[in-house]
Amino acid sequence: MTILAAGTRAPAFTLHASPDQSVALKEFRGRNVVLAFYPADWSPVCSDQLALYNELLDEFARFNAQLLAISVDGVWSHAALARERRYCFPLLSDFGPKGKVARAYGVYDAQLGLAQRALFVIDGDGMIRWSHLSPIGVNPGAAGIVNALEALPSNNVQKALPVNLAREAS
Repeated sequence: MTILAAGTRAPAFTLHASPDQSVALKEFRGRNVVLAFYPADWSPVCSDQLALYNELLDEFARFNAQLLAISVDGVWSHAALARERRYCFPLLSDFGPKGKVARAYGVYDAQLGLAQRALFVIDGDGMIRWSHLSPIGVNPGAAGIVNALEALPSNNVQKALPVNLAREAS
């Protein structure tokens, strides 16, 4: 499998964020989405990566972007991790059928049975504008995400707005 490249329409999905709540990509039409696939809840690299993104939520909001994180772990594991680490964004479960969404984005490792560490910036029209595959043991940081968001034509106006006004506009 090959990671989906910029210029590709983002595959639609609906995944559980909790046992009784689902999140669909189409809910974010008109907004940018930062999609972060990660291998496993509770692993040190994944926890550090997600903690960094949690700290940058205001920066993402400045670019009218919603962060969604996806792994093949179950909703109960996600709930425990989000509660303990105080994550303020959805952790989506690609558990059943295992890795279906990761496969659609070209980032499922069938041999290991998990999603690879991959990032996507999807614009408000549902097009992938940037993608990055990181080695499984390497935190890719956030510079690539921020650079990709800054490069989106739709963000030229929002760059000049304070974060609280950008939030109100969305």
